Amino acid sequence: MRLALMAVPAAFFALFFGYPVAAIVGRGLREGGRWQLGRAGEVLSDPDVLHVLWFTVWQAAASTGLTLLVALPGAYVFARFDFPGKQLLRALVTVPFVLPTVVVGSAFLALLGRGGALDEAFGLRLDTSVWAILLAHVFFNYAVVVRTVGGLWSQLDPRQEEAARVLGASRFAAWRKVTLRALAPSLAAAALMVFLFTFTSFGVVQVLGGPRYATLEVEIYRQTAGLLDLPTAAVLTLLQFAAVAVLLAVHAWSVRRRESALGLVDARHTARRPEGAGQWALLWSVLAVIAVLLVTPLAVLVERSLRTSDGGYGLAFYRALNTLDENGTFLVPPAEAIGNSLAYAAAATLIALLVGGLAAAALTRRAGRLVRGFDALLMLPLGTSAVTVGFGFLIALDEPPLDLRSSWILVPLAQALVGVPFVLRTMLPVLRAVDVRLREAAAVLGASPLRAWRTVELPLVRRALLVASGFAFAVSLGEFGATIFIARPDSPTLPVAVSRFLGRAGELNYGQAMALSTILMLVCAVTLLALERVRAGRAGEF
Repeated sequence: MRLALMAVPAAFFALFFGYPVAAIVGRGLREGGRWQLGRAGEVLSDPDVLHVLWFTVWQAAASTGLTLLVALPGAYVFARFDFPGKQLLRALVTVPFVLPTVVVGSAFLALLGRGGALDEAFGLRLDTSVWAILLAHVFFNYAVVVRTVGGLWSQLDPRQEEAARVLGASRFAAWRKVTLRALAPSLAAAALMVFLFTFTSFGVVQVLGGPRYATLEVEIYRQTAGLLDLPTAAVLTLLQFAAVAVLLAVHAWSVRRRESALGLVDARHTARRPEGAGQWALLWSVLAVIAVLLVTPLAVLVERSLRTSDGGYGLAFYRALNTLDENGTFLVPPAEAIGNSLAYAAAATLIALLVGGLAAAALTRRAGRLVRGFDALLMLPLGTSAVTVGFGFLIALDEPPLDLRSSWILVPLAQALVGVPFVLRTMLPVLRAVDVRLREAAAVLGASPLRAWRTVELPLVRRALLVASGFAFAVSLGEFGATIFIARPDSPTLPVAVSRFLGRAGELNYGQAMALSTILMLVCAVTLLALERVRAGRAGEF
């Protein structure tokens, strides 16, 4: 039964992930039917490539440390404090995580770039600097720490720390020896995920880094799309793939340790109203950080989308989206990208639910290394070069029966690859929590496996299914790295349209980029707010 459930996800990933990646690597490293492995040594000894590799690791480590430093107080506040508007604020801090990276870059460009809010107010520009990249990464990954660490923190019994203090430990010693030790696996998991997302950063660095800074992902894009140097791109892809595989293996180990080592309590019993000046000061300082770091860039993005050339405000940039660009940036009015993105994301969500749901059902019962390896395989698209996948689609899926280059389904397939891991991580813990005796009782009463699923398990996991759908829709809507290669000129998506506008000079192009980014941000925000309303407790791992 388990193997039957794994068949569809395994076939999907073999055809639309493994095959395209292998095709582009093979195209780059094979010549005359022979592997040119010596090319790897040439690429890895290139000073420019070494500089890119060093910057990729350095900025990922710096972004991870800075994110933990800024977000851990927020994780504590959301875990231990109960205050008005907590659920709304929880949804708000998650919005940046599901935003397309190109929109995050646009928001910080409007805040920190030339003619941006800080430039106008203080004459300060941070675009094309490493600080803009680091701040944008903190903005993007704040929710990872708050949800991953805060979710576990809220379920730790505070009486354990109180008992340590009764036995003579100081407040800090009790926290370090009891709470911090319990949180260590969750901290490691959050740090690894932040490092993974920043290690493979593309849109943020592409928009904010300028020609001076490039990660491996940006360099793969430059070598592929700009220089058509497939051998170099193939070597860099394999290097990134190996690094991501190691990170995911360590992350899987930390998650298993977190699941098995702790006894948890209901999170509703651990949060209480802040008491004393110190706790209120902590709450207000966290709210101030959220306002400055998370809300301000989004507010500036909206403000720039409404600003007109005469210094006033209006909807001129939004109305311009309905007109065809005379410069040939698009073959259709840019506003059509909205409908395209919604349709593509809806199709990608259905694919992700089918593939991820079957995978979660197959992995419900813990097993040996084979199943754990299958779990890790499904997570690989989160860290593998989306640029490689997108270009691989063009190279590999060009012959019958998989000649899909002119088919609309190509974009949803690429988007579903990043949606499946979110469906899996949301559904799997909930499915594992379903009492197996309920399935057995239904079978004893004569129910078929399908009917038992429909009448017993589906009602129990309905909320988690809705949450998984929402996350898959949001991340599919914002997929950029692969879509930039395969979206047709007459059917652009919102992230691709934003990127094209930002790549052209002129106030109108900039304003329309801000307008499309605002629309995309609002769609993601509405999706997240809806998820918080249906979310029951801690549904899923994120």
